[in-house]
Amino acid sequence: MKPAADLASLPISGSSRPSVLSDYLALTKPRLNMLVVATSAAGYYLGIQGSPSVPELAITIAGTALVAGGASALNQVYERDTDALMRRTRHRPLPDGRMATGDASLFGMAMAGAGLVLLGAAANVLSATLALATLVTYLIVYTPMKQRSPAATLVGAVPGALPPLIGWTAATGELSTGGLVLFAIVFLWQVPHFMAIAWLCRNDYARAGFPMLPVIDPSGRRAARQAAVYSLLLVLPALAPSFIGISGPAYLVVSSILGAALIALAVGFAFRRNDRAARALFVGSILYLPLILVALIADKL
Repeated sequence: MKPAADLASLPISGSSRPSVLSDYLALTKPRLNMLVVATSAAGYYLGIQGSPSVPELAITIAGTALVAGGASALNQVYERDTDALMRRTRHRPLPDGRMATGDASLFGMAMAGAGLVLLGAAANVLSATLALATLVTYLIVYTPMKQRSPAATLVGAVPGALPPLIGWTAATGELSTGGLVLFAIVFLWQVPHFMAIAWLCRNDYARAGFPMLPVIDPSGRRAARQAAVYSLLLVLPALAPSFIGISGPAYLVVSSILGAALIALAVGFAFRRNDRAARALFVGSILYLPLILVALIADKL
């Protein structure tokens, strides 16, 4: 899951040079971590029977966010050379020379380790195992694969979709249909979301040598086709919560409307394949997921 440029991508000049604290914060990719926090919290809340335990919810969110932040930092260590080639990432702390690689590595490992211990000790072993799978898939599989194959997008969607499942298993102690449905929603949502980003940032990705679909197919047909297909595939799991007892009829209506809107934006991108259509799909996808989560939570109240 890769959102638009984070805090580390902003230009630096004179007195506005980031502090050491803000550089460490930038290593965690805070905008990405906001999504991790939201989806893991939603997964926990939707999985819990009765009133949620606020301390347990806080521990689940903190543990998941720590693992995700540590993974993001270690990812930036690995990609520091390619980050230096892209406009949207060249001002991150490592490519800009504001932080030593060893310091960033130690910070990332400490964060990830703390998150795994916290989940294992205070939630359950299953949620910690899923968090470890997130870390391994993101760093060992997705990150190096990103430089070799456009299929990395689908691989990267796996760790991006695990936080709601981590929240669900922290609440329930088991892998069950509801958690898997939440995983499927976030997994499928990421494809149209990222295809829009890949199109808008295609020149940056080309400079860094990343073989994203809009780079290897400049016409945009393959990227747009994937955006449309995965938007259509998203419909079934997005409607499923109303049929498996997670939510009710109000959510079903909201999900149907949001799904139709996302499909329309993806199909519009498929037909036009220009920046305006890609930006509309990007904004629409950014709105889609939080609105789906809010509707799920509200319909459980």
